[in-house]
Amino acid sequence: MHGLQRMIASAVALLAALAHPGAHAADAAPAATPATTPAALPPVQDFFSNPQFSTVQLSPSGRYLAAKLTSPNGRERLAVVDLSNNSALSVASFHDTDVGQFAWVNDERLLLDTVDMQVGVGDARYGPGLYAVNRDGSQFRQLASRRGDAHAVQSQRLLPWHTYMLGQRGTQDSDQVYVLSRKITGPGQMEYADLLQLNTKTGYSTTLKRPGDTHDWLLDSKGEPRLATVVENGRSSVHYRDPATGAWRELGSFGQFTGGKGSFRPLAFAPDGTLYVVTSAYRDKSAVHSYDLATGKINPQPLVELEHYDFSGRLIMSQDKLLGVRYLADAQGTRWLDPAMQAIQQEVDKLLPNTLNLLTPPSRPETPNLLVESYSDVQPRVFMLYNSANRQLSKIGASRPQIRPGQMGKQDLVTYAARDGLQIPAWLTLPHGKDKNLPMVVLVHGGPFVRGGQWGWRPDVQFLASRGYAVLEPEYRGSTGFGEAHFKAGWKQWGLKMQDDIADGTRWAIAQGIADGKRICIAGASYGGYATLMGLVNNPELYQCGVEWAGVTDIKLMYTGHWSFQSDLPDAWKQYGMPHLIGDPEKDAEQLKATSPLEQAARIRQPLLLAYGGSDMRVPLYHGKKFRDAVQKTNRQVEWVEYEEEGHGWVLQKNRYDFWTRVEGFLNKHIGSSQGEK
Repeated sequence: MHGLQRMIASAVALLAALAHPGAHAADAAPAATPATTPAALPPVQDFFSNPQFSTVQLSPSGRYLAAKLTSPNGRERLAVVDLSNNSALSVASFHDTDVGQFAWVNDERLLLDTVDMQVGVGDARYGPGLYAVNRDGSQFRQLASRRGDAHAVQSQRLLPWHTYMLGQRGTQDSDQVYVLSRKITGPGQMEYADLLQLNTKTGYSTTLKRPGDTHDWLLDSKGEPRLATVVENGRSSVHYRDPATGAWRELGSFGQFTGGKGSFRPLAFAPDGTLYVVTSAYRDKSAVHSYDLATGKINPQPLVELEHYDFSGRLIMSQDKLLGVRYLADAQGTRWLDPAMQAIQQEVDKLLPNTLNLLTPPSRPETPNLLVESYSDVQPRVFMLYNSANRQLSKIGASRPQIRPGQMGKQDLVTYAARDGLQIPAWLTLPHGKDKNLPMVVLVHGGPFVRGGQWGWRPDVQFLASRGYAVLEPEYRGSTGFGEAHFKAGWKQWGLKMQDDIADGTRWAIAQGIADGKRICIAGASYGGYATLMGLVNNPELYQCGVEWAGVTDIKLMYTGHWSFQSDLPDAWKQYGMPHLIGDPEKDAEQLKATSPLEQAARIRQPLLLAYGGSDMRVPLYHGKKFRDAVQKTNRQVEWVEYEEEGHGWVLQKNRYDFWTRVEGFLNKHIGSSQGEK
């Protein structure tokens, strides 16, 4: 144990070591009882620094634990702990990049790639690479190049730079894994992805025959390829590979972006061979159903359904048994099908009554060790180890140990009625100890066709709450996760009913006495940036200011682009998705013009903070510059910041610190506490 303590202390001073086997559960996590809030506000760095502890995985047997730690040079490295004697060893590190993803190949060997966390997107010069190493640090081998250098690849017998980890569990009883080799034709453009079987010790690989332009693959519970999703001409088709003959046959085909009758998404194969899929064929909310491979029929009786939510999650399996289902409702949760795991969950919940506790057992357990991730709305994630034999809980590390739960704001899921009667869910976070007549930030999620949030600690929301602001995050129509009807109600509603939903939520918060109607700012990134600008256009009486970063400023620009920058929006999305979900550039031309912030720029007179990444290929810089030039003709209260090396969001700590410090000053000037005294 002391070796691990010394290692962690030297790598990251604020990380906790594994607790002594006799430690009490109360020592394993920060106390959830609110403390007296000190006069000094927590600094911006507490919220927007890189997590000090982010990824932990048990080996298949549960005998070893792998985790990423920070090296003295600031780079993330991979360490392995032998849980039988608490000895620790650093097994992989780089002087010029960070360890990225990692996974156990088997109980003795790990697979990993890299990510450079010290450069922005515009300065990135290398691919992720691919490496393997034994748990004792021996037999380290590079498997894929980080550069597009054909000579280097041939001379070193490396796979090319466009080789990626699959992100699925393999057999875990050999040195073989499956990896992806993507045929990339340009930014955001992938023609297909080959599946390669790779020996992590020899580097030898073979390519599996695919049934078409395959974009996604699914392994069965034994780690063998069983399903492939082919995407061609705006259609997605699911193909099944016969385990005896290796022949492919199609199970179903539907719209790539629009779905259709009988559409489903493959989820996983259970150890008994049952295929489970996610579908909304039988109700508005998607659920988990079994699929009969012999008849091609979906079982109408669901394995898991959530009353108010579409299913999002995964199956939890051991080598020979389906143990439970991890799902997302308002927060993450687990439905255990295995009575023993349900009993362990109850034991852990008693030890940690103030948090959500997610248990992950090893896949081939030979020990009583289980991983535990605990979190709440006021506490960032804490990683622990639970020994189900002696019922002892030991802390491994905390993602943000500097955060004090007693200073954070409480979060709730609320619901309000839009003007046409549609019920809109929204996340409401209130500053610690305050709930009435508050300055408020309406924070609009991007996408827009995604789910915006879930119950839990988030740095941007809690930073705003720590500064005294209520934060309202509407799940406006078009957001996913709340049923097919809610999703489809947002089709072709950019700047229209989607925008009304946000305004109606703002009015609801005022009517409830939560928000001071004279101190409200709207904010968001990407689509949220678009909605910020349209909110200022449509509802100047509601919003005193706006904060917009990486935001779309004109829908037509998403189609046409600009000579000076390259967009990474896939051609298939522009051809088969956007015309149906956003608007057809020809048939809906008048609507797209009427809902263009760029066309309506002269109507925005409120103070505005704009921020863009100079290397953004999702919403290229010309969106921001064209709008800035247009709005400044009639509005002198426009602040502009450009992070030259950043892409679609802020990767570098220094830029996150700078941006949110600017946001804090901007909000305080226009709707902050000092404004309430006027």
